[in-house]
Amino acid sequence: MNIRTLFACSLLSFAVYGNAYATTYSLPPTAGDTVVTKFPDNVALTRADQNETLLDVARRFLLGQMEIVRLNQKLDRWLVKKGEIVRLPNRRILPDTPHKGITLNISEYRMYYYPADKPGTVMSFAHGVGRQDWKTPLGETSVAKKVKNPSWHPPESIRREHAAMGDPLPEVVPPGPHNPLGAHALYLNLPGEYRIHGTDIDKIYGIGMQITHGCVRMYPEDIETLYNSVPVGTPVYIVKQPIKVGWLENTLYIEAHPDLEGEEMSQDERYSVALNLIQKANNQEMPEFDQKALNDALKNLDGDPVALYERLPPLEEIPSNEPESEPLPVVQEQQELRQAPPRGYRRGASQSSMNESSPVKRQGSPGGYYRGS
Repeated sequence: MNIRTLFACSLLSFAVYGNAYATTYSLPPTAGDTVVTKFPDNVALTRADQNETLLDVARRFLLGQMEIVRLNQKLDRWLVKKGEIVRLPNRRILPDTPHKGITLNISEYRMYYYPADKPGTVMSFAHGVGRQDWKTPLGETSVAKKVKNPSWHPPESIRREHAAMGDPLPEVVPPGPHNPLGAHALYLNLPGEYRIHGTDIDKIYGIGMQITHGCVRMYPEDIETLYNSVPVGTPVYIVKQPIKVGWLENTLYIEAHPDLEGEEMSQDERYSVALNLIQKANNQEMPEFDQKALNDALKNLDGDPVALYERLPPLEEIPSNEPESEPLPVVQEQQELRQAPPRGYRRGASQSSMNESSPVKRQGSPGGYYRGS
């Protein structure tokens, strides 16, 4: 399937590494900024040269299925007509975890890898996660071992499940195109044989969905890149952060994703989580942010970062070259003028325009990372 890109820069967002492709971002130069972006004008679009599906576009650009569906909610998942424009992701807010090793944010079906040999960069990959009845565990762990062309020894519980569906499994599935582990696997230091692995040809369109038995499934190109880059012992943080906030050049952004199956939050709960994260990001002070932008982000849940608030940049301290002199008397009016300027200014509606019909529950945020075994 051919795709004609509207803007040449869209194709450049996927940096080439050997025979594989991975989305690689430069970390923001300003300390504390956590929004990564490829193009300042936020342009990442493509136009279909022929009829195809959103899954075809996702496969070509190594995106997850749910990711591209959420970004293009007005398009038919199963029929993108010739000439139709498809949105691609550009900005991302980094999860609230240490910027080292691997972070798996299962809420957005996406991995973030901070390569130690490429400081100042982060690589991002789509992946699938565990189903509602086979949840991917949360916690802090590490890569225990790496195996190329692994054999799969399905647990008895999975063999019983497949047998009940008329699809019996052997005790050992050898390496090959129908091995669900793919050609590369990173075994995690967790009980239960949890792995980050590739996929077989039968389930390649399930990347970016909640379909596995708890493992993390990746595109063949992506797992090969990760396998060749990640050393044994690399820390792995598995988190669930459906709502993220972060700064970029004094602008505060929010990024919201749908909940996983069986874990749906109410709109009031989602709103409360967002307010707590906004306040936390702004030194525990609630700014006068764009209320409509927040409401739209929490309604659309398309995973695209939205600007909420722009603060005043910090004042540059200018050193004086003049010789020291006796201090002048300071009158009250001068003292008032020397008070610190406001922390920021608002863009959009003030907080007084909040929807009063949706009471805010000040709850603790599920953000941050979870420490486990």
